[in-house]
Amino acid sequence: MLLHIGAFKLDVDSKRFTLWHQLAPRTRVFCAFLFVFANALTPNGQWLTWAIYGFGLVILILLSQVTLLVLLRRVAVEFTFIGTVLLGTLFREGGTVLWSWGWLQITTAGLNVLGSVALKSFLSLLMLNILILTTSIPSLLHALAALRVPPLLVAILSSMYRYIAVLIDEFDSMRRAALSRNLMASKQWQRLVVGNMIGSLFIRTYERGDRIHQAMLARGYTGLLPVTQVEQVGKIDYLSIVLTFIIILLGQFIYLR
Repeated sequence: MLLHIGAFKLDVDSKRFTLWHQLAPRTRVFCAFLFVFANALTPNGQWLTWAIYGFGLVILILLSQVTLLVLLRRVAVEFTFIGTVLLGTLFREGGTVLWSWGWLQITTAGLNVLGSVALKSFLSLLMLNILILTTSIPSLLHALAALRVPPLLVAILSSMYRYIAVLIDEFDSMRRAALSRNLMASKQWQRLVVGNMIGSLFIRTYERGDRIHQAMLARGYTGLLPVTQVEQVGKIDYLSIVLTFIIILLGQFIYLR
């Protein structure tokens, strides 16, 4: 696909033929959003509810035949950034104090919040990465537009995916130019040069973005990437939505009881 020239190939499992891939992209996106919202709104400490959601994700992984190593690698990288934020939930008052050092203390309430938020984040990342791995980017963008996501946001996501590799190549060429002129010899010069490169890259991005946008409009750009065919919603899509609701309601019913 031309979209992947010079860009990241996120949808490595989008060409498989499974029951999950037979669903319309908008159905996959809708089911994924339902799962993430239900998972995020579950109160802390509801481990049995998350066990049910995790069991549903295991079934989805088996049905979609997603590449497990790629999935876990992406989730691990994303969870690393989230983990730095999650550590702040550990040191909080409430419950039994398990460890203390000065004003820092680890309590049972802090461990409960940390475990709950970490588990919710992990399950949500799994669901979203399965969606991205198994859905082509043009189909995913069309599905977002069909679900009434603001068109400007869809256009921004499309352009960001297509041209982020171009910006990386531009930054690498600027860095090589600075190295060839021996401008990165000391840490003080490195900070100064990198700051100037980022500012220059911002100006180049603005100018190039305007030229690219004018060229795209001249070629009939409507705000969405072209796709070969738009998949229609069928009986299997409605069945998958019903099954998603059943799993979500079952998990919510357990903690409401």
